[in-house]
Amino acid sequence: MLRRTILTTALAAPVLGARAQRALDPQNTLLMQLKDGLVTIQLRPDLAPQHVERIKVLTRRGFYNNIVFHRVIEGFMAQGGDPTGTGTGGSDLPNLPAEFSAPSVARFLRGTCGMARSQSPGSANSQFFIMFAPNSGLDGQYTIWGQVVSGMEAVERIKRGDAARNGVVVGPDRIQSMRIAADS
Repeated sequence: MLRRTILTTALAAPVLGARAQRALDPQNTLLMQLKDGLVTIQLRPDLAPQHVERIKVLTRRGFYNNIVFHRVIEGFMAQGGDPTGTGTGGSDLPNLPAEFSAPSVARFLRGTCGMARSQSPGSANSQFFIMFAPNSGLDGQYTIWGQVVSGMEAVERIKRGDAARNGVVVGPDRIQSMRIAADS
């Protein structure tokens, strides 16, 4: 169990570069347990305060526990956060307005966590995705709420979907549990 102390990110140097030497704030650190290991995500309230708050509220409710990664595309991303497992569901909370970052501020890189949405920019609710690789086409178009700082190898092992079916996964992997580090 983690204690309520500052978490270090020394192992995250390949993902975060210079930011890796900073300590993580337990109030803004998400711990996601997958079948292949623990994933640590630095939340980014500086970029998307409303989205970070939503992720924290739903995490503390246990909403994400046992939720599937319903859409996983090789070389692109893994998407989850839909309680129906179909890509059409969300939480009982209202949708969020977009909090897009300019590409000069934040970009979609390997390990970036973003909110999924429909065609409407203000339609994010509970679904999110984790990037396997950079994708500049998403920059400024989707909300960035976090960055994987350790455990990307567990994310890489999430079962992939069928490319012919837009990444829909048959027998998908699940989030075993999610928690905020400060709550441990």
